[in-house]
Amino acid sequence: MIAQIEELLKQVEAFQSNDPKEIEAFRIEYLGKKGKLNDLFASFKNVEASERKSVGQAINRLKQAATEKVEQLKQESAATKASSAGPTLDLSRPGFPYELGSRHPISIVRNKIIDIFSSIGFGVSEGPEIEDDWHNFTALNLPDYHPARDMQDTFFIQTNPDILLRTHTSSVQVRHMEEHQPPIRTISPGRVYRNEDISARSHCFFHQIEGLYIDKDVSFADLKQTLQYFTTKLFGKSKIRLRPSYFPFTEPSAEVDVYWGLETETDYRMTKGTGWLEIMGCGMVDPNVLRNCGIDPEVYSGYAFGMGIDRIALLLYQIPDIRMLSENDMRFLEQFKGVV
Repeated sequence: MIAQIEELLKQVEAFQSNDPKEIEAFRIEYLGKKGKLNDLFASFKNVEASERKSVGQAINRLKQAATEKVEQLKQESAATKASSAGPTLDLSRPGFPYELGSRHPISIVRNKIIDIFSSIGFGVSEGPEIEDDWHNFTALNLPDYHPARDMQDTFFIQTNPDILLRTHTSSVQVRHMEEHQPPIRTISPGRVYRNEDISARSHCFFHQIEGLYIDKDVSFADLKQTLQYFTTKLFGKSKIRLRPSYFPFTEPSAEVDVYWGLETETDYRMTKGTGWLEIMGCGMVDPNVLRNCGIDPEVYSGYAFGMGIDRIALLLYQIPDIRMLSENDMRFLEQFKGVV
């Protein structure tokens, strides 16, 4: 019987395979319920007492050898399968270094301006970028024959000359006045379109934000106080001046300058040595505009103002060229991470 066990042991040691099915068949042949080891254990009771110790030890060696052979072949088969499928995933490695994004400087400045005016009771109104002639020009005291229309090189829709890309967000104010009765206190941010790609500070589209306040007994002094509050909050500079100007939809009209100062070389360059920077236009709403929108100018008065968000962004962040705001250069935009 020992000779039989020794022969089976040689067969176990000689067996090799990477096929999981063959390994499983080998396990069943030797270690299964009807396997060769069970047959040996069943015959063990017939072994003479003097040989039982040596026979028992031989059977145990065979069982251990078969068990170890099965485990060894299973591990080798799994390793071969894994290597053929590619490298294993190392779960201890750090994750992908996803970069945090940032708000665009236009969005940052827009939100700052909205927050400042919201704190003193202004709501936000919006309107379509594709406008009609009435809301963009005529209702704002700019009839067809008005020479001020030439001040804005407008993009008209070719198939319908009455439809155009809005040249200012004043059209939103007209729509708001048509739909609401005073008191009105609103700001209108949005994108506007003009063919002004003639310098580093111009582009065919840019962003504006305009404000409107209409109520009884509104005066120019109210306008100046509001603008002084705004410049103090946004720029940290409270010294402003209002220079007479002309806009068809306001009378009287003014340009607003803020005193930037002359502390650095950049200040000299930005202000051309004067210390003053122009930031917006403003004025009292023309009675004709109120009348066009269904508001009685004998009862109500109001003021309006408007500024370019792009220009404010250039001033706040010392950006040398307005075209940088639309180029989506990641090296430029990454500078605004963490800015809110």
